[in-house]
Amino acid sequence: MSHTISSDDLTAATDLAEALRLVLRRLLRQLRRESHDLGLSGLQVILLAAICERPGIGVGELARLENLRGPTVSAQIKAMEAAGIVRRETPNPDDRRRVGLIATEKGRAIVTALKRSRADWLTRKLAELTPEARQAIRDAIGPLGEIVR
Repeated sequence: MSHTISSDDLTAATDLAEALRLVLRRLLRQLRRESHDLGLSGLQVILLAAICERPGIGVGELARLENLRGPTVSAQIKAMEAAGIVRRETPNPDDRRRVGLIATEKGRAIVTALKRSRADWLTRKLAELTPEARQAIRDAIGPLGEIVR
């Protein structure tokens, strides 16, 4: 069931969108600061996390997934290989042209530490809020999830 969007709805949604965008940008910036100095760029952290989530992903598929150019991803992967956090693997011995990316133990440890650090920071900040504020955030999770579906 769809409903007609009124100009009042549109104005309210525009104001809400701007407020939400600003808060999300600040929140993401702070979470990135929790990355500490891992010796990786922000882009490398994103790529490493994607590789951990999808072991064996190819460079082209990774570029499409992250909406990046293939040469950009390829250059980052070479640097990550040199750092010992990813390696290339031939997942199918029958098709040697297909090479997938795998996070090394060192790479997986970085992602695990990063997730823990970010979760710890966010947990501390949420604990500082009132129970009512935490409930308001909990109640917003469902609708926010609908936006990204």
